[in-house]
Amino acid sequence: MKKSFILIFLFCFISFVLGQNNYQQFLEFYQKNDTIAIEKLLNNWERNNPDAEYYVSCVNYFFNKSKKEVLSLDKAIPKKESLEIKDDNGNSVAYLSSKKLYDEKMLQKTFKCFDEGISKFPDRLDIRFGKIYSLGQIEDYENFTKEIIKAIQYSAKIKNNWLWSENSKYESGQKGFLSSIQDYNNQIYETNDDSLLKYMKQINEEVLIYYPDRVENLSNLSIVSLIYKNYDEALTYLLKAEKLSPEDFIVLNNIAYTYKMKNDKTNAIKYYNLVKKHGDESAKNQADKELKKLSQQ
Repeated sequence: MKKSFILIFLFCFISFVLGQNNYQQFLEFYQKNDTIAIEKLLNNWERNNPDAEYYVSCVNYFFNKSKKEVLSLDKAIPKKESLEIKDDNGNSVAYLSSKKLYDEKMLQKTFKCFDEGISKFPDRLDIRFGKIYSLGQIEDYENFTKEIIKAIQYSAKIKNNWLWSENSKYESGQKGFLSSIQDYNNQIYETNDDSLLKYMKQINEEVLIYYPDRVENLSNLSIVSLIYKNYDEALTYLLKAEKLSPEDFIVLNNIAYTYKMKNDKTNAIKYYNLVKKHGDESAKNQADKELKKLSQQ
């Protein structure tokens, strides 16, 4: 029995060391962009000991390989940085910019590795966040949202006790995890595409199932409602947020704005005055301007 235990221990130890060596080798080959060596390493690694770092290496390699940058000539101003092209009269006629395209076969390999890695090592947050990041890069916001929701649900299940690279403990805990979820919210919002706001709504509703007192997520939902001009719905979220954080001047300002849009002058004035009391200098100045407008109505 003792001999069997020693043999098992040695096997696990050797496997661990080999895994570490494989990962270091991958990093070296990756920096040199030695694709032949990388593919040989990944093939051997998959056959012998596909640990979590194998999947990290796999997705990094295939996702990077899937990317292709091309030049694009557009009549409309692109969202990203571009070179303006003018005619002889100085009029803008087109914009030259770079665009990223993705090879479908390489993407399939990437997401196959992601799915296997998450299935085998569900506590590895870096793999989950890697998949979310990749989905955001290819602008697949439906699956981007689904993966975020899965991560929120699993995080609650394991009480935010995540692992990170090389199975190190994820030190940021609940605060760091929810901060990353907020960044993903911002990513959707900053697309300026109102058709994607439904995904922002889904994410924040999911967060509030497990963390019902999160002011940030109540505020996010109120912003979605305001964009859709659902003012009563926005107030429901905002007034709850105010109870939780009565001096949060961003919440107070949004309440004031919502009442203004509802033509409720009395409450709009009340909340702009609260912004003047609790806000920073910029918020106070803006509240003053709004109060002057309201007083002239």
